[in-house]
Amino acid sequence: MIGNEWDNVLEEEFNKDYFIKIKEFIDEEYKTKTIYPPKEEIFNAFKLCPIDNVKLSF
Repeated sequence: MIGNEWDNVLEEEFNKDYFIKIKEFIDEEYKTKTIYPPKEEIFNAFKLCPIDNVKLSF
């Protein structure tokens, strides 16, 4: 879906019912309305920031 290592990290979420329903809703919205950003840019933050560059601190 994203096209990099984030796919492996988020794969479990992508397969959950809630995410599938959201994706179906978004797909329909893009078919019937003008939506921004373009569909192929929705996950740009994940494409531009590899998971190896992400650091968390608590």
